[in-house]
Amino acid sequence: MQPGKGLLMIQFDKAHKRFPNGTTAVHDLTLDLPEGGVTVLVGSSGCGKTTTLRMINRMVEPTSGTIRVGGKDVLEQDAAELRRSIGYVIQQSGLFPHRTVLDNIATVPLLLGHGRRKARARAAELLETVGLAADAAKRYPHQLSGGQQQRVGVARALAADPPVLLMDEPFGAVDPVVRTQLQDELLRLQRELNKTIVFVTHDIDEAVRLGDRIAVFRTGGHLVQCASPAELLARPADAFVEDFLGAERGLKLLSLTTLEEVAQGPAPEGARWQLTLDAARKPLAWRDSEGKGDAEIPVRPLRDTDSLLSALNESIAAPSGLVARVDADGVLTGVTSREDIHDRAGRVHSAASTVAA
Repeated sequence: MQPGKGLLMIQFDKAHKRFPNGTTAVHDLTLDLPEGGVTVLVGSSGCGKTTTLRMINRMVEPTSGTIRVGGKDVLEQDAAELRRSIGYVIQQSGLFPHRTVLDNIATVPLLLGHGRRKARARAAELLETVGLAADAAKRYPHQLSGGQQQRVGVARALAADPPVLLMDEPFGAVDPVVRTQLQDELLRLQRELNKTIVFVTHDIDEAVRLGDRIAVFRTGGHLVQCASPAELLARPADAFVEDFLGAERGLKLLSLTTLEEVAQGPAPEGARWQLTLDAARKPLAWRDSEGKGDAEIPVRPLRDTDSLLSALNESIAAPSGLVARVDADGVLTGVTSREDIHDRAGRVHSAASTVAA
């Protein structure tokens, strides 16, 4: 995913939120969110990330400072109209239990004055967009799984084709497998729709996977650092960010570093483990030329765009210690040794450690 053309869709200028009980939820936040990008807000509970999100659509109003969406001060806009122009997805989907899936999705277009037929046609179209079967249209929320309900929630948020989509822990209530599927679906949708997405999570792995930029908050609503995932992992601003990223920061960084710059060459002749190919020169398996143990072990070829972490895993799993490299069509381009992959990974780790120090 790449943000838009450098335009700013959402701007916080010293936005401050202090609740009547004296609690400061967001402290003088200045932050620009580019158009067409995914900005993920992370931090522990009570750090102000959800309050920040909700100030964008005026579900929470700032005590002071300015928030602009599309160049317009949110406080100078009608709150109801503003909310209808911004998609909003929450953890429990927030679906109306007494309405069918189709009518849930059609809610905002109907509020905007679209005819019932047009609103329902748009809703039916979005069912397919978010990966749900057409027969889900007539069902009610309680008849759906948690993952399906979240897909309906995303469809409803997209129904009026809003330029901005706010997502507050949208995948937090589903199991890890479904969560990964929903993340994949969001990445696919974003490639197609190019929305400006503000995504709240407490899960740094989810943030790294989804975000073009990650904004890290600490208690008291202070923004500590906002950067791309790669920059954040390589150059944490301070000990707080480093601790938040966790002990596996290096592995996360390897998951963002591609195999492209690692050398490759032809498979060695006369080695015990030989790479077998099909007629189109697509890798099939590693074959033991000595015929000992398992005669063939399946190969998982990698492309230049695959991560160093995937390459490390595959080099360990492969009996030859080699990773088969293929082009976009799956045709063999060469192999890379475990040693070369380890060397590249070590240099990435070293560069990150040097900068962090």
